[in-house]
Amino acid sequence: MALSLTTDVRMIKGVGPQRAELLAKRGICTFEDLLAYLPFRYEDRIHFSNIKDIQPNGTYTIRARVMSGQAIPNKFSPNAIYHLLVQDAAGGLLPCKFFHGGYLEGRLKPGQQLVLHGKVEIDKLRPARLEMINPQLEMLGNDEPDSTEVGRIVPIYEAIGTFGSRQIRRAMYAAVQLLDSNMPDILPEALRARLGYPSRRESLIHVHFPAPEESLEALNIFRTPAQQRLIFEEFFLYQLSLALDRKATRKQNAIAFRVREEKVREALKRILPFKPTAAQKRVLAEIASDLEKPAPMNRLLQGDVGSGKTIVAALACLAAVDGGWQAAVMAPTEILSEQHRRKFRSWFEPLGVSIGWLHSGVPKKERKAMLDAQIVIGTHALIQEGAALPRLGLAVVDEQHRFGVKQRLDLRRKAEEVFPHQLMMSATPIPRTLFMTAYADLDVSVIDELPPGRKPVSTRLFADERRDEVLKRVREACAEGQQAYWVCPVIEESKDGDVQTALDTYEKLRAELKGLRIGLVHGRLPAAEKAAAMQAFVEGRTQLLVCTTVIEVGVDVANASLMVIESAERFGLAQLHQLRGRIGRGARQSVCVLLYARQSSEAAAKRLTIMKEHADGFRIAELDLELRGAGEVLGERQSGEPLLRFADLQKDGDLIEAATQAAAEMLEREPQAARAHVARWLRARQELGLQ
Repeated sequence: MALSLTTDVRMIKGVGPQRAELLAKRGICTFEDLLAYLPFRYEDRIHFSNIKDIQPNGTYTIRARVMSGQAIPNKFSPNAIYHLLVQDAAGGLLPCKFFHGGYLEGRLKPGQQLVLHGKVEIDKLRPARLEMINPQLEMLGNDEPDSTEVGRIVPIYEAIGTFGSRQIRRAMYAAVQLLDSNMPDILPEALRARLGYPSRRESLIHVHFPAPEESLEALNIFRTPAQQRLIFEEFFLYQLSLALDRKATRKQNAIAFRVREEKVREALKRILPFKPTAAQKRVLAEIASDLEKPAPMNRLLQGDVGSGKTIVAALACLAAVDGGWQAAVMAPTEILSEQHRRKFRSWFEPLGVSIGWLHSGVPKKERKAMLDAQIVIGTHALIQEGAALPRLGLAVVDEQHRFGVKQRLDLRRKAEEVFPHQLMMSATPIPRTLFMTAYADLDVSVIDELPPGRKPVSTRLFADERRDEVLKRVREACAEGQQAYWVCPVIEESKDGDVQTALDTYEKLRAELKGLRIGLVHGRLPAAEKAAAMQAFVEGRTQLLVCTTVIEVGVDVANASLMVIESAERFGLAQLHQLRGRIGRGARQSVCVLLYARQSSEAAAKRLTIMKEHADGFRIAELDLELRGAGEVLGERQSGEPLLRFADLQKDGDLIEAATQAAAEMLEREPQAARAHVARWLRARQELGLQ
């Protein structure tokens, strides 16, 4: 009997109430949810290797029975080492070693049938014999195993609590038997035929229980037609949802500002010491065109560090003020918001435009005056309860990747009379595949050239034993009238650790560089002290600024031409690029020194080499995506909320464009079906915590 896709998962044989509770914690509540829980690996259990045929450094799958097993305490670790001896049907014996295997004590009995998958190495203590190290292990029934376990390519699932891979596989086998032969498909038949994809039903059966002749290699890299179809389907539904969001946003009413060219030209002369670049002019024209429409602008402004994005955003704010509305600029840090306040005041107060600055340290009695200004600059304080901006016409979000979707929407919702235009800015370039997914509901403008006279920053690598050479370079630079930053390492375990590191480094450098005027700034300083420390550096009263990554964005001191980043191996590529962008803003050749520990990991060494060899932020962003993956770049490791469940933006990026086109076609031809698909897909994502 076929089941509806919305049938409760408890109706499936092998699940039951207790296991249903475990599944519910993963958002698996229905028949369809269970089918969407895909294997992470496949094993060939048609062709097992004989123990007598195995070779060192090879990876094998072996079917064998337990001869003996014992956990032995490890004097170097609190975890016991479990020693297992198994024998296959041909009589071959193989020792196995589990370095954290204490949990196996008492679980494996002589005669227990097992499937072992792992790498075989030469036993260091007994070079004449081989052993399998930390193999993946699955216990079979002592009776004849069923057809889900041997004689086929077997799916391996991540365990969910005590619901292990073997039990999940059996429940999944029961589930696929119940798939309706007339199961409705999301992708139109003509599209499937054009792309060579099987039906949804065939794809689900295949990914859980592939045919024996299927390529194991293709399965394990998710490249079979059925797997690619499910990935394409996910991209397709995601693109449909973005297109519907975009359509809904454009139906909102916004103010159509009249952007007066003479006003913009007058402001540009006051702001810029040089003529705007061709890229700035192009981007200003794109933004002006959006602001003059009654539909809300939803635009992302990308530009490398120092390309002049703030000037463009400031002129957009001026257009809102000129139309009698407010503009708000939200920045992720107090230092960046204070830098914006200082710049906006110098640019616009002579034109009679009032500038407000709202941050966590503003007393309550002053908040209203700040919020009543024509341009309000602030941190997260702008979106806190009680921060009213009823006449908001333009919302600007700087360093937008530092804010969540909800926070960006919260700023927009501060408006009461209209739906405000929104301009988001990022100096962290977004690789194309990421843009087409995570940001595909936005229009994009790119400032792809730097202002005239900017020299590229020279990046040098110094191992930490050469620290004395770095100190000498700092002393010489400051003696010549230059200024320098000394950026302290990131301590991931504790923000307080970052502060303590900065304090320790400050005291150490004061002893090592006697005679230099050294300042200190970190994230835990009160706003007034941070502002004072930064102002002293801006005015040249401080020669060397010891700091944490609070100076990563927004700091602009033209005379600062040297930066030392200590323990640079601890930083990510995007952060290193942002930090380096704080120098190179004057006429002098600037140098960024990456001081690193020689015993750094291979991944850290690659990052440092990339920083030395590349200055283009867009190229660095592409390489960052290759090194870390989309989840890390988008911050999913911290949030635990992946953008997509099946697709990998690095491996599957070639499918995005076709999925985008297919989604646009369905929305045009079958809008009701498109909305129904998206509603069900979004509901599933919300239940899984992905939305």
